Amino acid sequence: MLDMLSDRRHADIATLLAAHRPGHTLPAALYTGQAAYAADCDAIFGRHWIAVGVACDVPEAGDVISLDIGPSSIVILRDDDDGLRAFHNVCSHRGARLVPPGRSVVGKLVCPYHQWTYDLDGSLALAPHMGVDFDRDLHHLKPVALRDVGGILYACLSDDPPEDIEELARVMEPRLADYDLGNARIAHEQDVIEEGNWKLVMENNRECYHCASNHPELSLSFHAADFGYDPEGMTDSEKAEANALLDAYARYNEHWAAEGMDYEAVEHTTGWPTNFRTQRLIIAGLGESQTPDTRAAVSLPLGHAIKPWMGDMHLWGINSWNHVMADHTVVFACYPLGPDRTLVRTKWLVHRDAVEGEDYDLDNLISVWTATNAEDAQLVKIAHQGASSVGYRQGPYSTFTERQVSDFTQWYVDRMTAHGYAA
Repeated sequence: MLDMLSDRRHADIATLLAAHRPGHTLPAALYTGQAAYAADCDAIFGRHWIAVGVACDVPEAGDVISLDIGPSSIVILRDDDDGLRAFHNVCSHRGARLVPPGRSVVGKLVCPYHQWTYDLDGSLALAPHMGVDFDRDLHHLKPVALRDVGGILYACLSDDPPEDIEELARVMEPRLADYDLGNARIAHEQDVIEEGNWKLVMENNRECYHCASNHPELSLSFHAADFGYDPEGMTDSEKAEANALLDAYARYNEHWAAEGMDYEAVEHTTGWPTNFRTQRLIIAGLGESQTPDTRAAVSLPLGHAIKPWMGDMHLWGINSWNHVMADHTVVFACYPLGPDRTLVRTKWLVHRDAVEGEDYDLDNLISVWTATNAEDAQLVKIAHQGASSVGYRQGPYSTFTERQVSDFTQWYVDRMTAHGYAA
């Protein structure tokens, strides 16, 4: 009976994938259905490299964070040799979860159920009442593939993770080197539960078509035209602004090249398992940071980020987006909680020696993205409500301002197909 039910759900997903119209939003049930949620947890969040945190989440030996990824859970820790490790958050005895969600500091990992105890390298140190013939070496924690890319952590739950994480590392490690994010500090962390599907969260993030009318705070430091515009549908003043931005990029690109900073757009948004896009963007206004006055929020720059006018090193991933600036970095990741609920976790990183109240004001540091997150949550909510309506139909993306959204949904369909969910 269970096999028959699984086959039916698989067939339903295949039908939905086949119904997708390229250049359009997905069929409604791929956003709203329980079967699609389960398939996403398996195929996307279970077999791809996804963002899970930052190296400074666990700065010292014994620091541990636990993270739920769909129905699964992992622990990320720093071991006694200062190495980063990840394991499935599952005791090798009877499967109990070892660590509750959030942060902790431990000497060893101890299962709360029967007190099986693990060293920080995952080996089983103690298993009470299992007898003298019990071989502890056979019952270590199951490791999870983990990769530190310039201080941003990616994990893959699969035993056969895609190899193109190497391309992400090749591109991003030199771009992030100046910021030394591994030695940064988390100044603030915010969790927002958005009432919509995780794909709608990511679609919303991959365009700025909506920015001018919905993000007054972010728009002061952000150029919506960076993500495309329709030159034929613009007013004369809008055309002048777009042309001025193109001229500014010509000057900035020359400056960045002279300073030895990578700036070109790199897009692996279709045809690659590890979906990402990066580009160095101009910060609007005074050009220093994404703050209410576009000035730097932190007086102590990150790492070695002391070159002038470094802009915003923007990075998208499968479930994440990041804005890396000279004074601070904002790291975002989303995790599905169900077909209609998504956890969006935001972390503001500053230099590890920066002191709140002296080197930065916390409200000034976080206000732009705190407001933007709340605005985006409302947009995702109404988009999901629409997808849940009988009046929903697949709508066309703008080829000017929503190309990246179109690429994302096509990537999603292609990956689900590659993982065997198509007919």
